[in-house]
Order: sequence, then C-alpha cells, then structure tokens
Amino acid sequence: MLDKKKSIIIVAGGKGTRMGVSLPKQFLVLGDKPILMHTLSLFHAYDPHLQIVLVLPESEHKYWNTLCSEYKFDVPFTLACGGESRFHSVSNGLAKVSADIAWVGVHDGVRPFVSQEVIASCFDLVRRYQAVIPTIDVFETLRHFDGDVSHTVDRSQYRLVQTPQVFSADVLKKAYRQAYNACFTDDASVVEALGISVKCIAGNRENIKVTTPFDLKIGEALL
Repeated sequence: MLDKKKSIIIVAGGKGTRMGVSLPKQFLVLGDKPILMHTLSLFHAYDPHLQIVLVLPESEHKYWNTLCSEYKFDVPFTLACGGESRFHSVSNGLAKVSADIAWVGVHDGVRPFVSQEVIASCFDLVRRYQAVIPTIDVFETLRHFDGDVSHTVDRSQYRLVQTPQVFSADVLKKAYRQAYNACFTDDASVVEALGISVKCIAGNRENIKVTTPFDLKIGEALL
C-alpha cells in the first residue's frame, strides 16, 4: 500500500523582477532544466509517494505544461492556482491536498538546493512537534534601525528562516482558515497566530532562494 500520509505544497509565484528578466524566475534554466523542475525532483527523490502540490499562477499553467513536455519531466504533481498573495496561494494548495494526508510541508519553488537530510528531519520531527522549520545561523553583523539611529544587535539571538516548513495537516488547515493578515510572512507565522509553538531545526546553508542574477551564479556553482 502506498504511503499517502505526507504532502508538500510547492509555491512558485515569482515574477522575475529582481532577476531583471521578463520570464518568471522559477522557469529559468539552471544546468540542464528549469529551476522548478530541480525543486520538484528533490522531493520526489525523498519519497516517490509524497503528494506534490504545485501552486502556479493560472496564467502560467499552459507554459509549465509545455515545459514539462519539452523536458520530458515525469515527476507526478497536482496543479493548483496561485492567489493574490503567498497566503492565498498556500490556501489554494491546501485545498488540493488529499484527505488522508497527515503531514503537510510548504516549500519555495525557487529553493532547489534543500538537502535530503533537512527534508527528512522536518518530516520526521513534525510527528513530535506539530510544526517544524529549518533555520541557519546569521554570520554577519546585524544593526537595528530606528529612523536615522541604529545600533548593533546580538546576532546569536537571530536565525535566517528557510523552507520546507512542515506541519500537522490539521494544524495547517486550521491556521489557514484565519483571515489574512499582512504580518503573515511565512507559514510558521500563520501557525503561530494560533498560539502554537514552532520547532526550529538546522537547515543547510546551500538552501538558497534564487531571486537575483547573483543567486543564479551561486546556483550554477552549486550544481
């Protein structure tokens, strides 16, 4: 019997503005195929039975399907329509998650270098903590600005947040039944609004979000 208790929602709604190109960044070719295909392949490699829900703006569905045909991309996925914000896109993705799913992750489509170890740790530990996110240390000096006045802050008290962020399906669905709030910057912030604590684990530094030409060069080097 196939294990259908886990799902990953991959959100890809970028416009490529900071990349300086008209083509949405998730479709840019990295190595031998578009960035988004690298990302989906990572999760399929982790678990071939993992339900993958891909959220794309409806206007890009036809182009994506054309790319899949062109690159002979055969990783199975369920397609959902993007919304007016990331919050609404994830909500639309949740609506496509199968009823028997117990654990749901959310991942940025332009993070094609998350490690298999991080994916596995998030899905393993969510059974104990209900909400798990990967983070990495801040290595550079941080300053807090209040108008024209600034001061150095203790960077050891801060972490950079990555994805996938993995949750109990019941918790995530309940969280996304809340009204949208501009303070919701990621899925963890939506879940925390319910009063649920989030467990932070070590991410991998290579798990960059490809949003600028410089990121693309780093990605080419990582490949």
